[in-house]
Amino acid sequence: MKLLNQACACVLLSAGLLSQATAAECIAPANPGGGWDFTCRSISKIMHDIGAVDKPIQVTNMAGGGGGLAYTHVVNERGTDEELIVAASSATATRLAQNAYAGMTADQVKFLGAIGADPGVLVVGKDSPFKSLTDLLDAVKADPTSVTFAGGSAAGGFDHLKVLMALGRVGFTDISKVKYIGVDGGADAITQTIGGFTQAMTGDISEVVGFLKSGDVRVLAVFADERIAGDDFSDIPTAKEQGVDVVAVNWRGLYVPNDISDEAYNKWSDALAQVAASDEWAEAMTANGLAPFTKVGADFAGYLDGVIAEIQTLSKELGVIK
Repeated sequence: MKLLNQACACVLLSAGLLSQATAAECIAPANPGGGWDFTCRSISKIMHDIGAVDKPIQVTNMAGGGGGLAYTHVVNERGTDEELIVAASSATATRLAQNAYAGMTADQVKFLGAIGADPGVLVVGKDSPFKSLTDLLDAVKADPTSVTFAGGSAAGGFDHLKVLMALGRVGFTDISKVKYIGVDGGADAITQTIGGFTQAMTGDISEVVGFLKSGDVRVLAVFADERIAGDDFSDIPTAKEQGVDVVAVNWRGLYVPNDISDEAYNKWSDALAQVAASDEWAEAMTANGLAPFTKVGADFAGYLDGVIAEIQTLSKELGVIK
């Protein structure tokens, strides 16, 4: 009987290991906490809660190289794994565009889509003479030395590139003359602007909410398709409304290995679209300061191709990449 019980235990253990080996997985390319971890944990949980997938998805944190470690792992070791999804964001696209993943390229995985975003903004102090986005951009065009921007990313990072994208849309191409100071995060950047050390701050809406509510700043434009909902934001015009066709958001989304089947890709795309349409995700976005930004499948792939191409062009002009 003892041997029989041991045999049964071995069978159960083997079955458990097999179940774990075949369980779906979401890799968050960072330590617990932060955007990529939030993306994996929130989307994975909602996928299961609403029945978009038939089993729980385990989350694995794989920090390193600003997402590069996870990206290399997926490309080199998990290329056919149909039970794997990976958190991604605008930072992923920027680093791929700037060759920050040691030669890895965006076409080595398949991007599923994005279903939420922290919209980019351009902000000035409450007493700034600039009343609109076009006022600010016109001032740069007239005299690039008259305006200094502060942002929470290094020179050539996404905060810097948002400004250059906007200027490009209004015909200013001598981007090396644009004055930009990269500081340690959005809070430091907005403090520089409130203090009058810089004329404008470039960042994301979540970084400026407190300063906006206190009346210390004005948001000249939000770089999103539509205005942000909510009493605190609905009066902020989009850049598009002001004739500057730029959408620059810190999107939250997923990619999958490149060599999975179309059936598996469609399964995950459909699951992501179901999450995007759910009340549970709407609540998660509200709780975490995200705005709707739903682009899934081919729609997202086309958007991402355009963003990466533009970042590469601007980065070459800046000397960030050759």
